[in-house]
Amino acid sequence: MNTYMAKCESVDRKWYVIDAAGIPMGRVAAKAAVLLRGKHKPTFTPHVDCGDYVIVINTDKMLLTGSKGEQKFYRTHSGYAGGLKETPYRILMATRSDFAMKLAVKGMIPATAIGRTALARLKTFKGAEHTHAAQKPEIATID
Repeated sequence: MNTYMAKCESVDRKWYVIDAAGIPMGRVAAKAAVLLRGKHKPTFTPHVDCGDYVIVINTDKMLLTGSKGEQKFYRTHSGYAGGLKETPYRILMATRSDFAMKLAVKGMIPATAIGRTALARLKTFKGAEHTHAAQKPEIATID
């Protein structure tokens, strides 16, 4: 019995669109992470970047369940004493919901070179319009 190993040259990349309107952010991010890594393909190989492109639209209409809007924070630190800045997710979702989506997906893919290139294939948009119609993306359903 032979084990199939994918090669970088033989990877066929597709484009997928995920509509995030009315769906919790974690479910959208989990589906996007699976598509970006290529885990949905029967030819998935862990050490080869075999994922697809993902377009997430309507990030401004995503949901945060429970009280995450008040209790969850986006934190940055300048490196200086007292340089911690905290932004509640309620404000982050209202102003930069596309960035919040990228953060959620970034936490679900590996922190390696393959993960960084996979994250570069993620395209997020606040509204229902996107600029990648020429690639003829397929609609991905969230189970």
